[in-house]
Amino acid sequence: MRADFHIHTRVSPDSSLSPEALIRACQREGIDAIAVTDHHTIEGALAVREIAPFPVIIGAELRAAEGEIIGLFLESDIPRGLSARETVKRIKDQGGIVQIPHPFDRFRRKHITLSALHDILPDVDIIEAFNARTTLKRDIMRGVDFIREFGEEHGILHVGVTDAHTAREIGNAYTDLPSFEGREDFLDVLRHASIHGRRTTPLIHVATRWTALTKKLRRRRQPHA
Repeated sequence: MRADFHIHTRVSPDSSLSPEALIRACQREGIDAIAVTDHHTIEGALAVREIAPFPVIIGAELRAAEGEIIGLFLESDIPRGLSARETVKRIKDQGGIVQIPHPFDRFRRKHITLSALHDILPDVDIIEAFNARTTLKRDIMRGVDFIREFGEEHGILHVGVTDAHTAREIGNAYTDLPSFEGREDFLDVLRHASIHGRRTTPLIHVATRWTALTKKLRRRRQPHA
């Protein structure tokens, strides 16, 4: 099956992608399973799972004090601003899986610091070896080299994701893996996965910032109760 484990919906402040449009895009591109990972909340993932005809992993992209960390198979929201170590603990306490997004992308100020990554490495399950929104190929290769150096020692697996905020990004990257029945065998089948993908145009970041700005202005114009 083809899966994408890092997608945002309109619940995120920088996306306007509706659950319905996301599902249509996945069906168009032959994506068989997804993780919805909106910023700081599982609300979007729950909404997509409610209507999706394929498996949807409940996730969130969490802003820890030292940078972003994704939790998969979550059951409830986790506060932002906690330390990386505490964020990981909160994910694990829910029986969740820890995924590190875009770890070495120099143009994303929110990526986790190298020192924090080393600190939580024993509890990291997955690192994004390919994130379609990473602009520079050498930043992608830094992540690949990191996985080669530390992945086997710590049992870290790797995935390819779109980090999509728009429908047109769906299909730019995916992880090809055997079918799985939930969290129980997810990491086992991921050991047999392969990554496929192409980088999204850097202009997508302009579109994302524009979406965030227009949504912010719209909220300001709404009358207060």
